[in-house]
Amino acid sequence: MYTDFFRGVPIILTIYLVGFGIPKLGLLHGEFHILWFGGNWNSPYLWGPIALVLAYSAYVAEVFRSGIDGVHESQRAGARSLGLSHSQTMRHVVIPQAARRVVPPLMNDFLSLQKDVALLSVLGIIEVFRRATSIKDLTGNFTPLVAAAVIFLALTIPETRLVDWYANRQRKRTGGSVIV
Repeated sequence: MYTDFFRGVPIILTIYLVGFGIPKLGLLHGEFHILWFGGNWNSPYLWGPIALVLAYSAYVAEVFRSGIDGVHESQRAGARSLGLSHSQTMRHVVIPQAARRVVPPLMNDFLSLQKDVALLSVLGIIEVFRRATSIKDLTGNFTPLVAAAVIFLALTIPETRLVDWYANRQRKRTGGSVIV
C-alpha cells in the first residue's frame, strides 16, 4: 500500500503536502533544540527532505523487491536442501545476490533523488537551482542556470561512471559479457 501510494503520487505533490501541510496542522508547537533545522519543527529544511525520503523509499523498496524476486528459485531450493530455514536462506543466499544486482538501479534512483532536490525550492529552500534563478532574475543573465546545470552534471556523471565500472566488474566476476 505504501509503495503504491508514494509511487502513484507525484513527488512535487508529496513535497507540497508534507512541506506545507504538516506544519499547517499545528501538531508540533514551539521551538525545540534541533540544531540542523534552525531549532524549528516547521522548517522546510526538515520537512522537505522527509518528503523526498517518503517518496524515494517507495522506489527503493521496489528495486529491492525486484532484486529479491530476480534471484532464481534454484538458489532457494539449494539452500532448503542444505537445511537452511527461510530466514537463513534470505540472509545468506538471497539477499547477498539481490544486493549485487540492485546497485545500478539504486544508483539511478540516487541520481534522480539528487536532481529532485531542486524541487524543494517550492518550499523556499535555497539550493543550487533556486539560487541560480534568483541571480538570473536579478541580472537577466541565464549563465547562473547553466552553472547550476554544470554543477548537477559534475555530481551525476562521476557517479554514473562509478556504477558503470561496478557493473562491468560484476560482469567480469560472473562471466557475463562486458559492456565497453
